[in-house]
Amino acid sequence: MAEKKKFIRDSVYGDISLNKFEEKIMDMPQFQRLRRIKQLGLISLIYPGATHTRFEHSVGTMNLGSMLATELDLSDDEIELIRASSLLHDIGHGPFSHVSEGVLSVPHEKLTEFVVTKTSMKDLLEEKFDVNEIVKIVNGKGHLGPIVSGELDVDRMDYLLRDSYNTGVAYGVIDYERIISNLKLEDGLILDMKGVQAAEGALVSRYFMYPSVYQHHTTRIVNSMFRRALKRVIDEDIINENDIYKYDDADIIGIFRHCEDQYAKDIMNRLDTRQLLKRVKSIRLDNFKVPEKMYKIEQKDLRKAEDEIAQDYDIDKDYVFINIAEYPRFDEMKTQVNVDGKLYPLNEISNIISALSKARFNIPDISVYVPKEETEKFSKFKLESYLDLPEIDREKFHGIHYDQIKLF
Repeated sequence: MAEKKKFIRDSVYGDISLNKFEEKIMDMPQFQRLRRIKQLGLISLIYPGATHTRFEHSVGTMNLGSMLATELDLSDDEIELIRASSLLHDIGHGPFSHVSEGVLSVPHEKLTEFVVTKTSMKDLLEEKFDVNEIVKIVNGKGHLGPIVSGELDVDRMDYLLRDSYNTGVAYGVIDYERIISNLKLEDGLILDMKGVQAAEGALVSRYFMYPSVYQHHTTRIVNSMFRRALKRVIDEDIINENDIYKYDDADIIGIFRHCEDQYAKDIMNRLDTRQLLKRVKSIRLDNFKVPEKMYKIEQKDLRKAEDEIAQDYDIDKDYVFINIAEYPRFDEMKTQVNVDGKLYPLNEISNIISALSKARFNIPDISVYVPKEETEKFSKFKLESYLDLPEIDREKFHGIHYDQIKLF
């Protein structure tokens, strides 16, 4: 008699089937913790529906990983390995996902490796898999690695779909079935020409999800506040960052709310009551001749500038934040496309992707945040008095940004 499968009802894909061993993986406390880790960290303060978790995302990534592995005509053993690796790819994420990762000295992939190879999860996995193979795939290495962690991988596909669905931002709707049906696995994932339009759609979706969700200016404010409080409690040994994979969102909230450190407690109170810091200065990176130079500014220089601003404007230095939006990488642009037997990067095949490559600095900016009650002091504030900024491109005429430039 065939093994009766269990199904999870997913909001994005409908029924997702699980075998008995996958049920065991999901029942482990290390995996159940993901139910209590929000996929988008603190973004529910901006988009109330964004309360979905790493648990859902991991199951969804497994579903897409299984679909792609089947499409690639992999063996049954390889499909099971891809499913397990997809399921486990985020198991090392700290509380509030990427928000906490910005403070930690190790990336979540390293913490995932630890959970998979050093905890009780290893004992279970070794009943069926080589844990080192799972680690390789999670890190995008080996023949199968690009499926889960590559340029056009199932991890990205799921989070775009899921984040779009839960935030209500329609940009993330992508034709994942078309992409999957046009991928081949050779030296990495190769996209057939028939899948270029769907891939273009995915990259355009991601391009617009950044300013709308991932790098929304309020998202960056709440993330900056949380990270500074988390760094404080780590520096004061209230939390050991080596144990961060054991904590969930509620643990950190509880620690902050009842913390002896008054700063962490105040930041949590501000987040609880949505008394957020306010933006008093913003310069889009495409105003500079070489936007990439912004990412060469060192953290110590940003902190020094914050201290000087705080001193000049008589504000507590812990409440002055200078934040540069994340570097817009868009690695999917490098995806190899098969055109009549020859391989070309996607950005050479597609005019749309080529344009995105040039336009990606239209969105990021450098911003300064202070408490609301201090904002009136900054009517004539000039950031260049505190930071050595790249040269402004005076010859560019950005019609859409011209009025913003005049404001500052």
